[in-house]
Amino acid sequence: MTIPTWNKTDAGVRITRIGLYVNLVMAVSKGIGGWYFNSQALVADAFHALTDLVSDFMTLGTVAFALRRPTEKFPNGYGKIESLGSLGVSSLLLFGGIAMGLFSLCPFVIFLSSFLPSFLPSKAWGRLTDGMGWGVTGYTALIHLYADFFAGGDLPEFLGHAHGHSHSHSHSDLGPNVNAAWLAAGSIVVKEWLYRSTMKIAEERKSSILASNAIHHRIDSLTSIVALVAIGGSHFLQNASYLDPVGGLIVSLMVINAGWGNTRAALMELVDVGLDDEIKESVRKASDKALALRQERLSVRAVGGSKSGQNYLVELTVEVPIGTTVRSTRALEEVLRGVVGAEVRGVKRIKVRFVEEGTDVLNEFVFKEENVSAQVEEHSHKH
Repeated sequence: MTIPTWNKTDAGVRITRIGLYVNLVMAVSKGIGGWYFNSQALVADAFHALTDLVSDFMTLGTVAFALRRPTEKFPNGYGKIESLGSLGVSSLLLFGGIAMGLFSLCPFVIFLSSFLPSFLPSKAWGRLTDGMGWGVTGYTALIHLYADFFAGGDLPEFLGHAHGHSHSHSHSDLGPNVNAAWLAAGSIVVKEWLYRSTMKIAEERKSSILASNAIHHRIDSLTSIVALVAIGGSHFLQNASYLDPVGGLIVSLMVINAGWGNTRAALMELVDVGLDDEIKESVRKASDKALALRQERLSVRAVGGSKSGQNYLVELTVEVPIGTTVRSTRALEEVLRGVVGAEVRGVKRIKVRFVEEGTDVLNEFVFKEENVSAQVEEHSHKH
């Protein structure tokens, strides 16, 4: 991926690239370690790390692109590109959490089947419990349900092989090697550090895409904890198989909550929701500080604007004394832009509107009511 030279030193780009490299190394190490130590939890975690690379690439690409300077074609900059990327990453988080929750619920649904036989048709329950009884995971169960509820749902041939060898005593029946726990523990430490580092930058810049990517790191840390408990439980506890789905369900609820919050924030940015109260207050304080440098009677009447990625596009309405000249407002605007831009992080554009004290602010929107009335009148004449 080509990144402009002036973006390479950006903190958001740098921490995202570090996360990408870490995910790649962890996917390989967990995959090899899971195979060598016979840990299905680690192998699953390795595949999860590979899917996180998609999130890393999306974050890296959009953050780097959004840092480009405004052009004539994009006068407000490229911040909305980051908002789009944030929507994609947070949607992955949201739907991934839902999928994780559904998968974690499978064992509980099977348990409840003995108490709620009418919940699904008997044939479906037979298929489901038969698949799980043979030691086949939720994938087989879901495929069996698909075959029962949807016409023409053919089962893959490899499922027959899974049934045919389910009672053999292979190396996998011995359980995972306890040494696999070291890989899971190491993943927890590294991923938690990545989460804290990425979230720190995200909070400083109010970046929803960096926040979503940070939560991906936190989820990896939590899933590694689940893997660690599953590995340890298989050695030190009896009948500890319930720990994995319980942990997965808890993690999935956290993922869904975080994913929905970030998805909603990204959608709000895309539809140009107004600035939050915290930013407005910061802009107002900085503006008051700038106006205090002048000897005239000046005050901030209104603060508005919108968010575009990491950028704040601010609109100020400033009240000036009657008779103020355009030349003097030019100097005042330069002072406002300099002070607010320096004191409020993320402000990339400031539009200032000056109004004389005691006068109403004109509405910027154009409502052509006369055209609407004419169209209604013309329509009534036709009938």
